[in-house]
Amino acid sequence: MDKKAKKILMNTFWSSKGWKDYHAREFSGMDFEYAKTKAMMFDPISIHHDECIEKLKQVAGGITKQEVAAAFLSSLSTRELHLRSAIISWIFAQELQSHTFSPYIEVNGNTHMSYLCGICNKTNMSCSESYENEDLNVLNFERIKWGGIRINHVLYCLFDLEQFANLEKMVPTSEDYKILKEILKKVKTIAPNDGPRQLEESLKDVFKSNKNERDVVIEILACIGVLKPESNNRPTRGGKNDWHFAENWRGEDGYNQEAVKFYFDIMSVD
Repeated sequence: MDKKAKKILMNTFWSSKGWKDYHAREFSGMDFEYAKTKAMMFDPISIHHDECIEKLKQVAGGITKQEVAAAFLSSLSTRELHLRSAIISWIFAQELQSHTFSPYIEVNGNTHMSYLCGICNKTNMSCSESYENEDLNVLNFERIKWGGIRINHVLYCLFDLEQFANLEKMVPTSEDYKILKEILKKVKTIAPNDGPRQLEESLKDVFKSNKNERDVVIEILACIGVLKPESNNRPTRGGKNDWHFAENWRGEDGYNQEAVKFYFDIMSVD
């Protein structure tokens, strides 16, 4: 990853005070052009839902489960956060069938969401009918800074896998497996009624990370079924609910050994 291009991307969206006001900005100039040559920043994209789905299925077809799992593992010790979300993007691409846009209309009071796709929604994904001059740069920023935020958005999954396809294949180290096992050991030790926030707090000393990064790791583990809730109707724990996939997971659920074996080929964490 080109350090200069990465710095340009980071400085575009983030400062010591947090997010910069980047809305409606037209990206241009020498720095932007340089970052584009390093595939760090991009021109806006306009794409219809149907083309987005077909491209997602196509790019995912050239990537294997072993490759995305190895990338996720490798990110744990290296803190290369852009390697993490590809495993989710790949899984969504496998679950999502090729289809055309089907308006999703849910009447909940006065709420109508016909701008979303009902078929995508059935697989817990979000996709609009079309994207006009959509900014890919903010998606890449979130991918590199935190490991991905809009991880169940079809456009993000497509972008994520397109970038992943151009990366060198990763080979996890013994340290990576050790970190994963330590994470799973923490899962087994938290209180039965504790939720994902309590798990996040217990992971502070397990691997180098900040709160947002640990949140993403937990969301990924929940999405791929490693942290699988026994019930999908539990009250929120830990204050403000920042969770999507992990919302209903509790300590009493532990972790799913079959999912650990399927993705990471680990039989035991002891």
